[in-house]
Amino acid sequence: MQAFFTLLSKIDSDQFSPFYLLSGTESYYIDSVLTALTSKLVDEASRDFDYTLFFGKEAQASEIIETAKRYPMMSRFNVVVVKEAQQLTPTAFDELAAYAAQPTQQSIIVICHMHKAFDKRKKLYKAVEKTGEVLTVKPLYDNQIPQWISQHAKSMQLDLTPTAVELLSTYVGANLSRLSSELKKLKLVAQPSETLDVDAIEKYIGVSKEFNSFELQKAIGLGNFTLAFQIVQYLTRNAKANPLVLVLSSLHSYFQKLLLLKGVSDPKNAASAIGVSPYFLKEYEAAAKRFNMRQITTAMSCIFEADLKSKGINSVNSGSEEILETLLLKLFTL
Repeated sequence: MQAFFTLLSKIDSDQFSPFYLLSGTESYYIDSVLTALTSKLVDEASRDFDYTLFFGKEAQASEIIETAKRYPMMSRFNVVVVKEAQQLTPTAFDELAAYAAQPTQQSIIVICHMHKAFDKRKKLYKAVEKTGEVLTVKPLYDNQIPQWISQHAKSMQLDLTPTAVELLSTYVGANLSRLSSELKKLKLVAQPSETLDVDAIEKYIGVSKEFNSFELQKAIGLGNFTLAFQIVQYLTRNAKANPLVLVLSSLHSYFQKLLLLKGVSDPKNAASAIGVSPYFLKEYEAAAKRFNMRQITTAMSCIFEADLKSKGINSVNSGSEEILETLLLKLFTL
């Protein structure tokens, strides 16, 4: 993640490289770097002359290279973008590697290799490491999402309370594109110097501050069956806004944090060790006292079983309501 922000900072400071190799399984980072580059380098007046877009399935390496060798007509740089580059042939990558070893300085090539990391052993990777910028990205872990939200909000001059951050994290999950979109929505409505809390999240994002995955895990952790059951009923009635896969992922992450908390030797480092804000540590500590190690691992197994059922494995026509209610009963009878 640090490499991503460093690269954006370079682009923002007009420090450009002749070749960018962007790859990985988190499209948000790749799309953001591409947007930052094109925003800086391409305007409407020059787009028809100094910007070329290729798609990997249809592109030939020779075409890409010949285009890159052209001099810009109206701009400082001739920009060449290759999207879905994972569909290029191995031979094409070797040809591009030869170009990347000695790229022309008047052009900028951006390779967007989606859905998997580019092989570090390949000639192209090694060449771009020397002459350009290589960025390999992957999705965040669940315990990294709140920190990402806080950092991204701060960069947008948005002030969110810890509970607002946690609610947004639980509601949206690791979909960074959607999280970024929701933060932009909050930016449009936020007043200068305003601190946005869960009421703002409920009002502008549309998630209930009382009936959501975050409150469900809290109710389970504190042993409040009545409240947990009410939340499950709400979530299943509003399944479109609360997909079962996100609810189960949130619960699994919660018990995973409780398991980590059991193994923390220094209480001072407990919050950072399990990836939560110190604001919520007491709630996690209270829940960790209610469950022993066996109960926590059993809970995680029950959640995994529910996830399999949601995908039609080891189950026949089980709906979200039945799966969640059955899981809830198991979690309260560990």
